[in-house]
Amino acid sequence: MVPPFAEVMDWQHSMSMITNLTNEIDPIRDERSGKVREVGGQAIWSLSSCKPGFGVDQLRDDCMDTYWQSDGQLPHLVNIQFRRKTTVKDICIYTDYKLDESYTPSRVSIRAGTNFNDLQEVEVIDLNEPTGWVMIPVKDIRERPIRTFMIQIAVTSNHQNGRDTHMRQIKIHSPTDQRTLPFDEHGTFTTVDCKQYSCVR
Repeated sequence: MVPPFAEVMDWQHSMSMITNLTNEIDPIRDERSGKVREVGGQAIWSLSSCKPGFGVDQLRDDCMDTYWQSDGQLPHLVNIQFRRKTTVKDICIYTDYKLDESYTPSRVSIRAGTNFNDLQEVEVIDLNEPTGWVMIPVKDIRERPIRTFMIQIAVTSNHQNGRDTHMRQIKIHSPTDQRTLPFDEHGTFTTVDCKQYSCVR
């Protein structure tokens, strides 16, 4: 007999139950360490709806006290369109169930494509009363970061069956190219004299 958990793991779309731990997820720290770079600033952002004064500017102002508030029927959409094909490693969303309650997303769908007409779902995430950053890895069928012209973040349901949604911040991360010389795969340099040859300058 196949346990229910195994059946869930076999779904076409990977379904994840995430309870966010703010101490573990810190996109700012990852950016400063050079692991990823934030590429949302290279994109054009649009929303399916918003209350006046609660739109894209609030979603991207690096302030956890402001937020986007939708104003319409589900699903609520955040559209991120890049001018050129961009590698996306993960999407970080900041929500606060303690403050927003029924406005907090409970299910989020991530879609990717070249434009609005060919978007395909690449990830679905269930959120359990999240407070803080939630990191959603975005991968292609080969388990590599996707390359895309467009990302759409769709809130398909809210906690307590709420109608509108609050999202406080969104960051889009691209991996930094940390490859150096081909022989790096055989080990790393340990002495100061050798480390000067560890990358092409």
